[in-house]
Amino acid sequence: MPLGLGRRKKASPLVENEEAEPIRGGLNVPGMEGLDGGVAGEAAGSDGLPPPPNNMRPRLIFHTQLAHGSPTGRIEGFSNVRELYAKIGEAFGIPASEVMFCTLNTHKVDMDKLLGGQIGLEDFIFAHIKGQKKEIEIFKGEDALGLTITDNGAGYAFIKRIREGSIIHQIQVINVGDMIESINGHRLIGCRHYEVAKMLKELPKGKMFTIKLVEPLKAFDMIGQRSSGSRSGSGVQLGTGRGTLRLRSKGPATVEELPSAFEEKAIEKVDDLLESYMGIRDSELAATMVELGKDKKNPDEFAEALDETLGDFAFPDEFVFDVWGAIGDAKVGRV
Repeated sequence: MPLGLGRRKKASPLVENEEAEPIRGGLNVPGMEGLDGGVAGEAAGSDGLPPPPNNMRPRLIFHTQLAHGSPTGRIEGFSNVRELYAKIGEAFGIPASEVMFCTLNTHKVDMDKLLGGQIGLEDFIFAHIKGQKKEIEIFKGEDALGLTITDNGAGYAFIKRIREGSIIHQIQVINVGDMIESINGHRLIGCRHYEVAKMLKELPKGKMFTIKLVEPLKAFDMIGQRSSGSRSGSGVQLGTGRGTLRLRSKGPATVEELPSAFEEKAIEKVDDLLESYMGIRDSELAATMVELGKDKKNPDEFAEALDETLGDFAFPDEFVFDVWGAIGDAKVGRV
C-alpha cells in the first residue's frame, strides 16, 4: 500500500551512533498561543477551539528555583520555552541566556526529569544555569563517541546520555548536562540537537578534535557526581496533580488528563522505533505521532497526517508503516 511516496522527502540518516534527542520547545498554557517550538515542538500542531478572551483565561502560577540554590520564585504568563526562560530570568535578576535547561521536581541534573512536552500542574521547576567553561582535546579512536545529544528548544545543545565504556565515558571532566558550545572552533549556539550529533559523527576517526563545553552551575551537594544518564522511563508522571499542561507550538494550549494505558503503551513502542530508525529518543514526539494516528483508518491517512504536521522529519516509509502497526497493536492490547 503506498505511503505518500510522491509527497515525501527522502530521509537523510541523521545519526547512527551519536544520537540526538529534542526537547519540546513550545509550552502550552491554556489560552495562550504556542510560539517557536523546537524540533519536537514544531511537530505537535493540532486543530482546536480559538483561545478564550483574556478575562476568561485561567491564571496558572508555577514555583521555581535555581537548581544550585536560591529563594523560591513564582512565574506565570509564558507560552513557550524562550518565554519561560525570560520569566525565570526576571524572577532571579539574571539574563535569560544564562538558563541552560530545566528539570521538574528535582534540583539534580536528572535527564529523566527534563522539562519537556508536559508540565504537571503542581510540578516545581528547577532552572539550571551556566557554570564553569571547559575546553577538552579528544582523540577519536572509534567511530562512535558514545553521546546522546538533546537541546533545550532555545538554541543550546547539551549531553543527555554518555554510554558506559565509550570514549567520552573515559574522560571524567565531561558530564551529562554539559552544553556544547563549539567543536573545532565551530560555534554551535543556535544549532539543533541533530546538527550537533551529525557533526560529532562526521569527525574523522583517528584524529584529535577540540570541544568547548559549559557545565551547569552546581550546588555543593552536586559536586563530584557523575551520571551516564538513563533511558527515559515509560509512564513516569511527575508532580502530584492529576492534570498536565500539554506543550504544543501550534493551536491553543490544553490542560489534559494523564495518558491512557493504550497511549502509554503506544508511546513507549513508538519511542523505541524512533531510536531504532532515526537514532533519537523523544517521548513527546512519540506522543504526537500516537495522537495523529489513533483516529486514522488506514496507513495512508496516517502518512498524510505525518506529512502535514511532521513533514520536516521526512520519516522513511517503512518507519511510518511500523509506527502504524505499533499504534494498532497497542489499541488491541498487544505489546
